[in-house]
Amino acid sequence: MGIPCHFALFELQPSFRLDLEQLATRYRELARGVHPDRFADASEREQRSALEQSARLNDAYQTLKSPAQRARYLLTISGHEVPMEVTVHDPEFLLQQMQWREELEDLQDSADLDGVAVFKRRLKVAQEALNESFAACWDDAAQREQAERLMRRMQFLDKLTYEVRQLEERLDD
Repeated sequence: MGIPCHFALFELQPSFRLDLEQLATRYRELARGVHPDRFADASEREQRSALEQSARLNDAYQTLKSPAQRARYLLTISGHEVPMEVTVHDPEFLLQQMQWREELEDLQDSADLDGVAVFKRRLKVAQEALNESFAACWDDAAQREQAERLMRRMQFLDKLTYEVRQLEERLDD
C-alpha cells in the first residue's frame, strides 16, 4: 500500500493555491475523528492505528499549510524528487541572500526592534511574491526547473523569517 496523498487526505485536488481556512477546518474535523483520546478504551491495535492516522494527518497538514513545504511536496509527487540541500545555481538570489543576512546582522548589532519589524514586513512581501510566481509557473510543466528554483528561494525565506522571529524575541526580552 502506497503512502496516501496529502491532498487526498483532505479531499483536495493537488494544487499550490489552497484555501487555508478550508484546509484548517477540514483538518480539525478529521483530527477529531482520529484523536487518540477517542480510542482510550479500544484495543491496543486500534489505539496504535488511531495514533498513526493522527500522526499522518498532522504531517499532511503541516506540509500543506506551509507554502514552501507545499511547493516541495508538489514537485516530489509530480516526479521531481528534490534533494534537501543543493547548491543553488542562482547567482542573483545568492547576492540577495547575502544582502539580507548583512542587514539582519546590522539589526542585531544595533538591537533595532523597529528595524526588525520593517525587515520582517519586507520579507513577507518577498514571500508573497515568490508564492505567486511559483503558483503561476506550477501550472506549466515546461517550467518545472523554474518552479524548483522558486521553491528553494521560498525555503530560504522561511528559514530567514524564523531567524528574524528569534531575533525579535531576543530583543523583546
